[in-house]
Amino acid sequence: MNITAIILAGAVVGIVGLLIAVLLGVASEAFKVPVDEKAVAVREALPGNNCGGCGYAGCDGLAAAIAKGEAPVNACPVGGAAAAAEISSIMGVEAGEAVKMVAFVKCAGTCDRAKDKYEYVGTPDCVAAATIPGGGAKACSFGCTGLGTCVKACQFDAIHVVDGVAVVDKDKCVACGKCASMCPKGMIEMVPYDAKVLVQCNSHDMGKNVKAVCSAGCIGCQLCKKTCKFEAVEIDRFLAHIDYSKCKNCTACAMKCPTGIIQTPKKPAGVKFEKPAPKAE
Repeated sequence: MNITAIILAGAVVGIVGLLIAVLLGVASEAFKVPVDEKAVAVREALPGNNCGGCGYAGCDGLAAAIAKGEAPVNACPVGGAAAAAEISSIMGVEAGEAVKMVAFVKCAGTCDRAKDKYEYVGTPDCVAAATIPGGGAKACSFGCTGLGTCVKACQFDAIHVVDGVAVVDKDKCVACGKCASMCPKGMIEMVPYDAKVLVQCNSHDMGKNVKAVCSAGCIGCQLCKKTCKFEAVEIDRFLAHIDYSKCKNCTACAMKCPTGIIQTPKKPAGVKFEKPAPKAE
């Protein structure tokens, strides 16, 4: 056994290892990406749902935006007031008062109120149904298809189809906006949690056409607008719309509505997903 050769080989391995370590150290410093400690702390304070409800590409994107001052500390709809308070402490600013928002489905066209054109037997998906004439079986082309695409999109079990119409449990809703982004009819909007009046219709048809297909639609009569003392109700293409920045929750518009589609929201109890049954001829 040649001891000299063994020692020489060990020395060579050691020197090579030392050189590699030095090179890695230099490379790590040369290509080091600066880390914003505030962004890291903010990210840890966020819930991590990555729902996109804040308008950014997940929690990492929001954390970076908050750290740069490009987004408010209370921008996370899932974390709510608790996350906002923690993040405001990290950023050294006031959290401010945020209005809790929830999703709302603008349709009251349940199976007994809305007429059907035909029995839909295709893929149980609202987006798929929207590609066929009329956007589904419901005679009202603006109404809820009731096939549950929004239900599948919700990570918080906050929306279910009840009697052919999607209904939001506002106590579970975190206003992430996933259901609204998936609805092909664009009929899910964000409203204040404490809103006492909600327009449960999405139709822009004239009154007579609305009544021909649904007994619960807005007929654009403008009585709600004329009744409101705060100029909080507008009529947009035969459909009432409430400006919640002006609304005082007096419910005068709801009491005057002849079709009863301006209502106080109700929380569903123990609802489950269901496909609407075809109406009997």
